[in-house]
Amino acid sequence: MNLWLVLARVNGKIGRRPMTFPQPAPMTDPDHGGNRRGAIAGLAIAVVLLIVGLWLAHELSATSKMQDCLMSGRTNCNVIPTR
Repeated sequence: MNLWLVLARVNGKIGRRPMTFPQPAPMTDPDHGGNRRGAIAGLAIAVVLLIVGLWLAHELSATSKMQDCLMSGRTNCNVIPTR
């Protein structure tokens, strides 16, 4: 192979196509994206998961405190509610 052809290929002068970028599609509808039902449903699911997660963390913390109390040998671990 000819040395000049090798150098031309390395430099990109032979065998290289010009870069083309796809053109964005024109927006025909000015009210594009007006339906927000999916976003609201996703937000509602996220809020429900957050509330359930906080409730579960609170319950696990209370259970852990009760187990720690019982494992230390105490017998009066129940919380007495005040009126």
